[in-house]
This record gives sequence, C-alpha cells and structure tokens, in this order.
Amino acid sequence: MTELFEEFQEFRKILCACPCCGDIVRISDLKLKVKGDIGETWLDKHQKELLKMGLLEEKFKGEEKELRKNAVERGRQAAEEVFNNAISPALKKMNYDPFDVKPIFYPIDFLVFNGMSKKDSVDELILLSKISESAMLNSIRTKIESAVGKEQYEWQEAKIEENGEIVFN
Repeated sequence: MTELFEEFQEFRKILCACPCCGDIVRISDLKLKVKGDIGETWLDKHQKELLKMGLLEEKFKGEEKELRKNAVERGRQAAEEVFNNAISPALKKMNYDPFDVKPIFYPIDFLVFNGMSKKDSVDELILLSKISESAMLNSIRTKIESAVGKEQYEWQEAKIEENGEIVFN
C-alpha cells in the first residue's frame, strides 16, 4: 500500500498540457475513462456546488446595485427616525433634515448645512446652540457671533500629505 501511495505522489509531480485548451494539469488529476459507471465522487459534488455558487454570484451581481440602493434608503429612514427620537423637541420643530445637522458640541452645538443632503447644495449654513449658563461659553459664542456679523472669516482649504504635513492651498 505504501508503494502505491508513493507512486501516486510521484504522479502529482508530473504535469501535462491539454492539447485542446492548453490548461496545465497534474497527471493525478486527469479524468480517465473506464468501462461502466463509477458513480459520483465528493469532488464531482464539490465542483457542481462551485458551479452553482458561480451562477448565484452572477445573479447577485445583477441585483446588487438595486439591493444596495434599497438598503441605503432603509438605513437613511432608520437613521432619521433615531435622530428624531434622540434630539430635543425644540430642534425637531425647526424642520431641518437630520442629515444636514452635524454635531460639533463646543463651542457651537450644531452646524446645519441646510439643503445639503436633499439637493446636493447648501442653501445656508446655520450655527445652532442652546442657551448655556456658562459665562465663558457664552462669551466665546458672543465673539463668534460678532465675527460672523462683521464678516471676519475666510474659507481655507488644506491637504494632509502622506507624511502628515498640512499644506494650505
């Protein structure tokens, strides 16, 4: 029995090329014809399953885009519901799209990019904060309000390089 096993191992080292398709296979993997039915092996079953999987993957690829689109929409609806349940009633009454509201928390509570998620454009930028009892925080907010009122702000863009350096455009 050991000799047969050793011989079979030697056959795995011998490669040949199919004259029809050019595929390279091991001699031990050749499908030899025998007279009569030899029945289905586990490898035959495995190859059939692989073929079925391939067909199912192709079918899924055709449906994937629509499935993803529907999943995103369901996720947005669920996120909107969670957001509406989590925010204060006062913020709910303002009727901003929850996806346009971005939390900052300090020194301003929220920035609202009104129109961003539905129209892909920002109609206005709103700084939202609830009234605070902190004199220091109120002082900072007053200074921000004053700077905005006097148009003492500017837009800058920066790029972070791979080495971590920040480069302003």
